[in-house]
Amino acid sequence: MEPAPTADVSVRLAWGDDAAAIAAVQARAWPATYDGVLPAGLLEIDVDEASRAWHSSMAAPPDARVRVLVALERNRVTGYVVTAPATDPDLDPVADAEMVDLVVDPAERGRGHGSRLLQAAVDTVVADRFARLVTWSLATDEATRGFLTGAGWAPDSAHRQMDVDGTGEHLLTQVRLHTQVG
Repeated sequence: MEPAPTADVSVRLAWGDDAAAIAAVQARAWPATYDGVLPAGLLEIDVDEASRAWHSSMAAPPDARVRVLVALERNRVTGYVVTAPATDPDLDPVADAEMVDLVVDPAERGRGHGSRLLQAAVDTVVADRFARLVTWSLATDEATRGFLTGAGWAPDSAHRQMDVDGTGEHLLTQVRLHTQVG
């Protein structure tokens, strides 16, 4: 009996050339994440504009500890994670990091990419000498919270409302989760 073939999957630091693929994953993931939560018009992402923004932010991050990592299947980007020093006023940006975004292409979910990205995010913030990692999740997103709590995360009682379009009409309630990493 021949061994089953293994998928060529990995996570690595994102390169500027990954910007278009990251933007495309983001454009596919937003409708899957925010459908029914936000109006359709707010779910549409201009991939070219987003690609330029990703490229620019990766070329000149605001802090040396801001990292963008990509999950790959062979050479195809299937998801990404962004980590940075925490910016919440009740957190310490020296000791606390934030997982700003963890996104897996909807067509690629359930194949281990999210778990690999999460582990890479933890490894990255540990290497940057952070002690705790936090992230914000939609209060209604049971799947993401279940994924994170299954990996050892827990709510820390903080919550916020995000004004998505600056009009006050589209508010998203989020809860903060955390995990000790160092």
